[in-house]
Amino acid sequence: MEKLSATEDASLLARIAQQDQTALSTLYDRYARIIYSLAFRSLRSIEESEEVVLDVFAQVWRIADRYDSQKGKVDTWLFTLTRSRILDRLRKLQRNRSSTTVSIDELEIQPKADNVNLFEEVSLMERRSRMLAVMRTIPDEQRLVLELAYYRGLSQSEIAAQTGLSLGTVKTRTRLGLGKLRAALGSREDL
Repeated sequence: MEKLSATEDASLLARIAQQDQTALSTLYDRYARIIYSLAFRSLRSIEESEEVVLDVFAQVWRIADRYDSQKGKVDTWLFTLTRSRILDRLRKLQRNRSSTTVSIDELEIQPKADNVNLFEEVSLMERRSRMLAVMRTIPDEQRLVLELAYYRGLSQSEIAAQTGLSLGTVKTRTRLGLGKLRAALGSREDL
């Protein structure tokens, strides 16, 4: 099933390179939701995430002829484009944020609740940061499945439906990803 899907995706890109709008629409239907999910997870903005989806597919339309199946599968290529667009948006948002000055009167200061242990909170933030660093070491295909399962709460069947992968492929990628995650975390005593 996965092999067929990868072949279909490559065929769609070849048609898109020939300016076939129907092929672009089919590829959009197949990947727009997952690209949106990835963007929203990083940007936390509906508008920015929708812009990322549009930017990715506009870029696909412009550069579909540059796709090289020898370098990777279509979904990996799309996720790489998505990652680049997300990083562009984050840089833009950071520039806008740093160029905007806020007066002290406009700041909302929230005192910490008495029952919150600051040490535990900082420790949790550090562990979360280290966990994200370890997640970045896992191959994209496996990381995507793990992120959809744990951050979005999708079942393996839902992940298969959303990504167009077979259920067996989703299960395999989950198992391999968790194994790599366990191995990486096991070698890190500071977690």
